[in-house]
Amino acid sequence: MVTKSKTLRLVFLNGANKKVSLSLPNAADNLAATEVKAAMAAIANANVFAQEGVDLYQTPQSASYVERTVTSLFDDTAAQPM
Repeated sequence: MVTKSKTLRLVFLNGANKKVSLSLPNAADNLAATEVKAAMAAIANANVFAQEGVDLYQTPQSASYVERTVTSLFDDTAAQPM
């Protein structure tokens, strides 16, 4: 069985000038760059995400769709007793 998924990955610089990412698995897959840039700017301007005193999503850097394909070789989970 093959399963496919698509995730929108947003990359920011945090308050310590390090790259951090935010992955959105259920995002629409037809967003325009301008829409994503505007959303990232809104996230950055909200200043509501911090960890240990460092703003997590301070400066938008990039955005991309990441596609993942998983091909299952076998799955015995249904046969396992509870």
